[in-house]
This record gives sequence, structure tokens and C-alpha cells, in this order.
Amino acid sequence: MSLKAIAKELGLSVTTVSRALNGYDDVSRETRARVEAEAQRRGYRPNTFARRLKMGKIDAVGLVFPVHPVPLNNSVFMDMVGEISHELARHEIDLLLIADDDLANKHSYMRMVQSRRVDALIVAHTLDNDPRLEQLQAAGFPFLALGRSHLPEPYAWFDFDNYAGTYQATRRLIARGHQRIALLGESNNQAFITQRRQGYLDALHEAGLSSEWLCIMPPSRRAGYTTTQALLARDVAPTAIVTDCNTHGDGAAMALAQMGRLTGENAVSLVVYDGLPQDSIVDIDVAAVIQSTREGVGKQIADMVRQLINGDDISQLQVLWQPEFSPGQTA
Repeated sequence: MSLKAIAKELGLSVTTVSRALNGYDDVSRETRARVEAEAQRRGYRPNTFARRLKMGKIDAVGLVFPVHPVPLNNSVFMDMVGEISHELARHEIDLLLIADDDLANKHSYMRMVQSRRVDALIVAHTLDNDPRLEQLQAAGFPFLALGRSHLPEPYAWFDFDNYAGTYQATRRLIARGHQRIALLGESNNQAFITQRRQGYLDALHEAGLSSEWLCIMPPSRRAGYTTTQALLARDVAPTAIVTDCNTHGDGAAMALAQMGRLTGENAVSLVVYDGLPQDSIVDIDVAAVIQSTREGVGKQIADMVRQLINGDDISQLQVLWQPEFSPGQTA
């Protein structure tokens, strides 16, 4: 089955059909839809190898993530990765997962760069001063950072306003009369974690409240569970808890539920960043900071990567998404 047959059926030129199937922006959305529908009806599959040779592209993107702490244990991160992969696959682009150990002498993602086995990289869980991004920028290799960092030149990035999420949640609790507010925070220096922590701290500082209930721990349900138990055993216990990830949140919710403190007159207000995991055994609608749908995020990131590969202006590939607050039954 050839492009000529599709072009003849639709009354289009072969060039237009080819550009539509390859996702060029100079083809209208309506025309692209007609071409894709006809190609699917005929069972047409492009000659991927020939297309790669002609366009000088690999049709593969690498997603770099840290080994420590491993984000593959995080359901939110994995849901996002799945949506990115699904969206890129619609455009015949493969997503490769690249685990990077920041203590290693040689980084696996740089082998991909030097051998040109990918067209671009997505770098997850960035740091405020991220040597990976500095290295990629110095090499002139296209990358999309999932998080903002300090770099000498403009770069493409996608991020959530993590600071605003915890700031607004903490301010909301303060407005409801809480003066003893705890934060269960992750024990690493990734940018999104430090931003969430700072949002909490600034909200307390502005209200003249103490941050003595700030707790730093590994991102696990067990840590969230045991830390919540320890907090409530104090002589002066917090009346509200904010968690900066949903694994902490799930552990905290289980501890509060078992102690009879998740709802009712003696309830401790709980706000969970990203909401409880889908497999949580807690069936109460817990208050949450929500970062939009996984589908929307996946499509946004995939679209930005495709624009990056096509050489679009990097200054136009900088997106900051605002969080929303879901009050649930616990705040």
C-alpha cells in the first residue's frame, strides 16, 4: 500500500499526504485527520527506516530518571510516564527509560547523546543546580527538563507550581484556625521537593507560626504512618498535617484512621499532595493538592518534546501549570 493510493483517493498530492502522516504543522488539522483515517482504513504503515534516513531522526526519546530515590515506586510518576509514552507512540516515537546514578563516573544518558540513539531527552526530577542539564546544554543536545533549574542559557522546561501548592494548602489551614501545622516532607534535594517545603515554610512565617512540626523522611507509606503516630504522641501535637507526596499521605491517612482522628470532632486536618493513591485502603475523600489529569500532562509534555525535536523556539517551550485544591472531608 503506497502514499500514491491514499493521495489519489483523497484528491491530495503525495507530498501533502506524506507531510500529514509525519506530523508537519503546515498541514491543516482537518486534512491530517482525513489522511490518518484513510491510512488506518487501508492498513498503511510507513517505512520507518526510510523515513529516519531521509529526515535524519531516530524517532526515539529518552526519559532520564534518578536511581536514588527511585521514582518508579511513585504511582503519580509512573502514570505520567505511561501517558507520555502513549502520546508519543501515536506519532511513531518510542520512549526509552534511562536510569541515571548521579554517583557514577559515566552517565548512561550521555552514551545515548554521544551515539545519537535518541532525538531528545526528557530529564525528570531536576535539581535547583542540575549538572545533568548543564552537561546537555554544553553539548548542544535538545532536552526538556521536568522542573526548573538555574542554567546560563534558556532551555525547554515543564513544571508544576509546587511552591504554590503547599503555600496555598497551608494558608487555607491557617485561615481555618490551625496554628500547629506539620509537613511530612521527602528527604532529598530535588527541586520540586524543596519548592513544596519552602511554600509551607513561607506560609507559616507570614502568619508568625512555628515550623517545629516539619518532618523530613524517606518517601514511603511506613515513614508517613510512623511519623504521624509520633507527631500525635507529642505533648503539643499538630492539629493539621500536609504531606508533600501521596505515599506519605497514604501512611498518614492510615495512622489517623486507626486512631480515630481522620474524621469526627477530634479529627486532624489532612492535606495530601497529589491525593491518595488509587490502591489506598483508606476510603475517605481526603483533601488534596491536585496537579491536573495524567492525560493532560502526558499530552502537554509529548507535544513539547515533538516541538523541541522539530527545532521550535525554546523560549516558547516553557510551561508552568497551576495546582488546584480539593477540600475533601479532611480540610
